[in-house]
Amino acid sequence: MSLSLATNSDYKRSLLDSLELFRGVLPDDVHELLQRCDRRDVAEGELLLSPGAKNEHVFIVLSGSLNIHVGSPETPALATMNVGACVGEMSIIEDRDPSAFVISAEKSHLLLIHQSVLWEMVDASHEFAKNLLVVLSERVRSHNRVIADSFGELKKFERHATTDALTGLANRHALEETFPAAIDRCIEKNIPVSMMMIDVDNFKQFNDMFGHVAGDRALSAVSKILRTQFRPRDLLVRYGGDEFAVLLPGATKYQTFVIAERIRVAVSGSTGDGSDSLIQIPVTISMGVAELTTPGTLDALIRDADAALYRAKHAGRNIVFD
Repeated sequence: MSLSLATNSDYKRSLLDSLELFRGVLPDDVHELLQRCDRRDVAEGELLLSPGAKNEHVFIVLSGSLNIHVGSPETPALATMNVGACVGEMSIIEDRDPSAFVISAEKSHLLLIHQSVLWEMVDASHEFAKNLLVVLSERVRSHNRVIADSFGELKKFERHATTDALTGLANRHALEETFPAAIDRCIEKNIPVSMMMIDVDNFKQFNDMFGHVAGDRALSAVSKILRTQFRPRDLLVRYGGDEFAVLLPGATKYQTFVIAERIRVAVSGSTGDGSDSLIQIPVTISMGVAELTTPGTLDALIRDADAALYRAKHAGRNIVFD
């Protein structure tokens, strides 16, 4: 696209209207200013703007296209600016370095408006000033959408980082974040706190016999039963594989033992969720319980409960040990 204005007025008007900053601008209002602007050919992959590098120009795409990358030039393009679009205006308006990387997506031809000329164009044409405001407004909305999307992705990542995908229970990362604080509160209030370690019996053999899909269904069914057996303040997590851990603030070892026995019976009675007879195959669990001793730590509590679970498994399984 050529930007020579030495042609008939209708063509000049049509040419300017194809550029978002010049839409509706009278050619005579900006003719002399355009003559002071440079044009530039850029190769595919050429870097035009980057964070940390001062920018003094608005770049308008006359042919080709430019990609916008946030964070790094290697990240996927956040947006592509095609013919008529402009980049670089935000850094000039805000008088700060660009916030993104702008890289030529292909061989392109650009119009460069120096910041001093930009302000003269604002003074020379109300339409140009209005278009600049519209562009800036759209940039702000776009940035807000990116922030909102990024925040949503961050929350999704955080949720997945602390939630087990199969069972929907909290996972071991959540244990490391929440259990220590709960234990500290119990110590501070001088109330007991106990832990229960739960292991699905012979789960490897179950998987080998019925397949991993059935194994996953069985774990999901067990987790559904476990959800119904604890108080809201109890902290239930999938510790890993076929093992679950539960922290019970305010519960003694004896109280935890009684709860564990009730849960053992509930699981061995039925692990079905009503959707498939396959997971009505008997599944049992072994359990180990321990109470925090003073002075005590989460690691010590896990060690003691795990040791009790080990004894339960070696005593024949489908049993609770303390």
